[in-house]
Amino acid sequence: MSDLIVFQGFSDILLEVLIALAPLVALFAFFQVVYLKMSRPQVINILKGLFLAFWGLAFFLQGVYIGFLPAGEKMGAVLGGLSYNWVVIPVGFILGFVATFAEPAVRVLNYEVEKVSGGYISQRVMLLTLSTGVALSIGLSMARILFGIPLWMFIVPGYAAALIMVFFSRKIFVAIAFDSGGVATGPMTVTFILTMAVGVASEIPGRDPLMDGFGLIALVALAPIIAVLTLGLLYARKEQENE
Repeated sequence: MSDLIVFQGFSDILLEVLIALAPLVALFAFFQVVYLKMSRPQVINILKGLFLAFWGLAFFLQGVYIGFLPAGEKMGAVLGGLSYNWVVIPVGFILGFVATFAEPAVRVLNYEVEKVSGGYISQRVMLLTLSTGVALSIGLSMARILFGIPLWMFIVPGYAAALIMVFFSRKIFVAIAFDSGGVATGPMTVTFILTMAVGVASEIPGRDPLMDGFGLIALVALAPIIAVLTLGLLYARKEQENE
């Protein structure tokens, strides 16, 4: 019976993933016939990858619905209901760091950055920079929920600071920074930490889960931008000292 509960609704998820991947497969087939004309072994490898991606997405989404979402919300509700609920701030920081560290999209971005920059910007430095930035943003988000601070008080100064830093940063770091903001808001952060924030807001008197629980992703998207731009400024300063 428990096995059946685990896979409850799995057929609907399979259909959703199939619909989501169908346009990509159709586009690949079109370009393969008209332009790419890759060899048979290459096409077979790509089809194997699509097969794995299909089942990987399906199992991941099923795990999100039956595991991540209820666990995150329950954890947030328990922490928010404690008499010392300030603990959600360090817990949010730790979870933000770990979630970003495990984020597949972040790994892909870091790999591409290191490859294109010829090792000038290493994967490890980028990973630690993004993980720390997201961790700080989630810690701030939890503090915002606890103390009822309006979201705009973080968003407006944050983006103003980012725009000012753009004028003093190298173009390569500006481009990477704004891509990092989107990459960091991946499935690990959204599925677990967002639901935890909603759970925290639902247990704190005077907080509205709809008004206070959301907004976390906006800060998560902003934090990597500032973190990478800061990294760029540190790189520039180090180069000046070495001259």
